[in-house]
Amino acid sequence: MSPPVGRTWGVSLVGMEAHLVDIEVLAVANVPAFVLVGLPDAALDESRDRIRAAFAVTGLSWPNKRVTVNLSPASLPKSGSGFDLGIAVGVLAACGIVAPERIDGAVHIGELGLDGRVRPVRGVLPAALAARRAGARRIVVPVGNVEEARLVSGIDVVPAASLAQLAIGYGAKDVTVPPDAGPVLPARPAPPPAAGDLSDVVGQAEARAALEIAAAGGHHLFMTGPPGTGKTMLAARLPTVLPDLEEAEALEVTALHSVAGTLDQAGGLIRRPPYEAPHHTATPAAIIGGGSGIPRPGAVSRAHLGVLFLDEAPEFSPRVLETLRQPLELGEVVIHRSAG
Repeated sequence: MSPPVGRTWGVSLVGMEAHLVDIEVLAVANVPAFVLVGLPDAALDESRDRIRAAFAVTGLSWPNKRVTVNLSPASLPKSGSGFDLGIAVGVLAACGIVAPERIDGAVHIGELGLDGRVRPVRGVLPAALAARRAGARRIVVPVGNVEEARLVSGIDVVPAASLAQLAIGYGAKDVTVPPDAGPVLPARPAPPPAAGDLSDVVGQAEARAALEIAAAGGHHLFMTGPPGTGKTMLAARLPTVLPDLEEAEALEVTALHSVAGTLDQAGGLIRRPPYEAPHHTATPAAIIGGGSGIPRPGAVSRAHLGVLFLDEAPEFSPRVLETLRQPLELGEVVIHRSAG
């Protein structure tokens, strides 16, 4: 009789796109090893140590076998620690600790701590959207990402506080639940909301009219004048003149901030146009987006459907200003890397 294959789904983020990944785990009698294949990056490759530690503190016995984890499609780069939970659950099924059919058809997302707790990750909203499109029945996410995942209707969202809690829910026996060490907070806090509106501005009739025209027509705005005349104050209040985002727009902006890691988990959908004011020393990658491996959204993307304010624009690097030419002309950012 062939050994069971633990199979579940994870999600890989490539830019703004979320792709479902089939996680297959096979444990066979051989020289003990833990092999991870399918183009994992360094953070994902380190999941082996986090998963072993989580098994140890929850009283789950690690199999004295060769454990092979395949992330399919193998040609798609996999990045981040969000696969920890899916791989751990796949190992439980491959070792017979839980029934394989209990986890089949579900999506598991989350990073494991050494104490077995499930930590929040970025990109849960686009992951939930991708899971719903693929026809998944349910998605298991960290407790800290539950409110974000529940913004997507039509799929059952299951919170996971720890690997032990999830294993018990799937029918595992003799599991030690670690003591609660308090909530696991998101990795990065949300930016503070813009304060004040145009009612704070006294006078400045021409500048106020220019702001209202720019807001009504979606126009770019260039402010010039001596220091202290109120340019920055007026620019910071431009988003308050813009209307609320429609449902589809709010979902798009919220998903983008989820990928960027700047989403307030308790704030729900982002209904107000965002406002970004990067410092003039910002690099092209910080403004446009990028980074090594999987690129992340920059300031121009985080300001999507809102306001990007370049205070003291002439002080910005010429490279930064030149890289803004294509997004301003075409309305989209295209980042090329060796991987795609």
